[in-house]
Amino acid sequence: MRPEWDGFVEPGSKEEELLLRIDFDRLPQHVAIIMDGNGRWARQRNLPRVEGHRAGAKSVQEAVETAARLGISYLTLFAFSKENWKRPRKEVNTLWRLLEEYSKKQDKVMLENNLRLKVIGEREGIPARTRRELERLEKLTAQGERMTILLALNYSGREEIVHACREIVRQNLLRSDEIDEETITKFLYTAGIPDPDLLIRTSGEMRISNFLLWQMAYTELWITPVLWPDFRKIHFLEAVLEYQRRERRFGGLGSN
Repeated sequence: MRPEWDGFVEPGSKEEELLLRIDFDRLPQHVAIIMDGNGRWARQRNLPRVEGHRAGAKSVQEAVETAARLGISYLTLFAFSKENWKRPRKEVNTLWRLLEEYSKKQDKVMLENNLRLKVIGEREGIPARTRRELERLEKLTAQGERMTILLALNYSGREEIVHACREIVRQNLLRSDEIDEETITKFLYTAGIPDPDLLIRTSGEMRISNFLLWQMAYTELWITPVLWPDFRKIHFLEAVLEYQRRERRFGGLGSN
């Protein structure tokens, strides 16, 4: 077993079996996750929805550690969509408070593991205290080189594209006939970040929920019925193995 996995997977476990089958020369460079199912997880246990979000935070920690140990370069987590504002105010306020509290505890982990945080989405709509805390952590981890964690907050895929177009017009950079895919890509929240190779969605829902619409043109999708609070390293490893079984064609013909 690779030394970076010592103490993280049990010898003889299913996780070790999966890990030994992974081709580390063919890892996805960028993995994105739609973390869905917190509310259903809580409802199944007759718990308040907030307890589902608390349990989901533990799954975030495990996903981040698994991705970093594997050698994934970019991990994008869809944490709060523009549509989430339609939820009850109490739940929304609790979500932002949990995120703020969680961020305050990440300094040591992020620095010791050489991780970088980047927030994507409409920052102006994020509550001021939470935004300040996230921007503090972004600045603190700016030199992290092992893995970049992109946290999608107050995010909409459609609005990201609109934002990019507005920036092009506002800066008066080009004539209309000079605008191409590369131009728009440069003005997305993810500018400079490679497109996701693999999307993981929990809870079994068969949709991408207005997430990274521009970037996921050729992304491989892996959907699991597992609810996000139950998501563990074994599921991440299963997703990576399934990704490696596929032949990525990018709109062309396969080898067979």
